[in-house]
Amino acid sequence: MSEAIKHCQKLVVGKDISKPDGDSKGDQSPVGTAILNGPVVCGKVNKTHNDYVGVLNVSSDSVPQNPSLQPVLDVKLAAKVDGNVKIDGDSKTAKALDITGDTLTTGNAHVTGNVSTGGDLSVGGFASWSGSIVATTKLFDIEHPSKENHRLRHACLEGSEHAVYHRGRLKGKNIIELPYYWKDLIHEDTITVQLQSIGKSQNLVVESFNSEYVVIEIGANQDFLTGEILIDCFYHVYGERKDVNPLLVEYEGDEYPDPNFDKKCKIPLEDRNFADPKYRFPRNVTTND
Repeated sequence: MSEAIKHCQKLVVGKDISKPDGDSKGDQSPVGTAILNGPVVCGKVNKTHNDYVGVLNVSSDSVPQNPSLQPVLDVKLAAKVDGNVKIDGDSKTAKALDITGDTLTTGNAHVTGNVSTGGDLSVGGFASWSGSIVATTKLFDIEHPSKENHRLRHACLEGSEHAVYHRGRLKGKNIIELPYYWKDLIHEDTITVQLQSIGKSQNLVVESFNSEYVVIEIGANQDFLTGEILIDCFYHVYGERKDVNPLLVEYEGDEYPDPNFDKKCKIPLEDRNFADPKYRFPRNVTTND
């Protein structure tokens, strides 16, 4: 083989498609360009004749080598790319990228569209969702804090609303102060309050409530000589969120009526409106008089 062929500047097999027909600028291909019109086979791809899977067929197994001339090919990867890779899919196959086997991503992964998994999804770090998590059950499973070689599993409490709660202990006063942001987060007329006496029986009555505080009636819960308030209780306060539409508990068909929650929704996640007035369903809980 001549040195000119061994170190050619351009290799063309078939028609040269590196420049448009009739281009008057001449060949602008970089030195080292290869134009291969037909199927390309690299390594032992276990196919014969014209039974090719794709235009480019690559295997990490080599064909028979001649070690007397040069070292035998000994690699484990079918392909290694230093640089970015872009895949523009088409309709010739169902998937633009089809992987059988494990994958490893070092760095951030951004997916525009739905993610479907047939098995478990394990996240070792922090997971953030801008939309909703829909599941048959919602659990946490952690290493048991007290028993060696055991695990601890809890499930989320579920109900018919998008609700938040505030809980704690009230002692020596009669006003439960709610988080300052509740006035912008919850419907005031969905608030419910539960009180549980501590130490002894107490006459605990909710006198009034709004989205900023809950007032407990003092009445007999005060020392008339010292003026000391004798209330000591646990409390739970619940309210339904107003920044998202009420939950539609029962619906017909397989897809939730609000397309913002639809798993087949084509609206980009950042453009979805979970409070869209077109899908404002009736509230499930109200505490009006």
